[in-house]
Amino acid sequence: MNDQFFLKMENIKKSYGHVEALKGVDLILKKGEVLGLVGDNAAGKSTLIKILSGAINMDYGRIFIDGKEENICNPADARNIGIETVYQQFALVDNLPVYCNVFLGRLISKKFLGGMFPILDKSKMEKEALRILSFMGIKFDSARARVSDLSGGQRQAVAIARAILFNPRILILDEPTSGLAVKELEKIQDIIINFKNKGISVIFISHRLESIFATSDRIIVLRSGVKVMDEENKKITSQYVVEKMFGLESKKV
Repeated sequence: MNDQFFLKMENIKKSYGHVEALKGVDLILKKGEVLGLVGDNAAGKSTLIKILSGAINMDYGRIFIDGKEENICNPADARNIGIETVYQQFALVDNLPVYCNVFLGRLISKKFLGGMFPILDKSKMEKEALRILSFMGIKFDSARARVSDLSGGQRQAVAIARAILFNPRILILDEPTSGLAVKELEKIQDIIINFKNKGISVIFISHRLESIFATSDRIIVLRSGVKVMDEENKKITSQYVVEKMFGLESKKV
């Protein structure tokens, strides 16, 4: 494996009819790196991450993980190689408690009456849900709280915890700070930095450049399906990023 990257997406192309959503985009991601992915509407961000997460198939290109080429045709393929995605739409069930949402689709059962009637192992799921949230740096008094009673930031934390249950090597966060208050925004940023410190690679998509700069090591800008910038964030300014997003002239500082 090349020491410079853990994930490599090479010459990724995707068209919808006559519209070229991606025109040969390259992306690399190091282990334990937070990569900020930004761009205006229709820049190609969502298309790129949906290809990586298996939600859609690319027309052309190659994807490597740890130096091995991978064929990602569906979300199960992505999950099997350690890629998890949290989309802007949480897909949580409001009337269920936190632990059920964390284990949604993977509820744990235990034997009852000699195994004749399996029942939910609520205690085990509660304990594991709290452990995962603690790993993320989030404290919940109880995993039995209903999701409908949670704040926006807490709901986002639950959605991320569900992805973490699979022990991902790469976590894609699609607009996780959208609609959050300042304190909740800061908490999600803390979660992202915590993942980095634990060696999880993160691709962070957000329209909030302040959050991108607060968490990421490097920033990629897409514009009209083309990668127009790939820089360490400490070498650039938000003004420079905005100008790259909209095709304006500027000098890097």
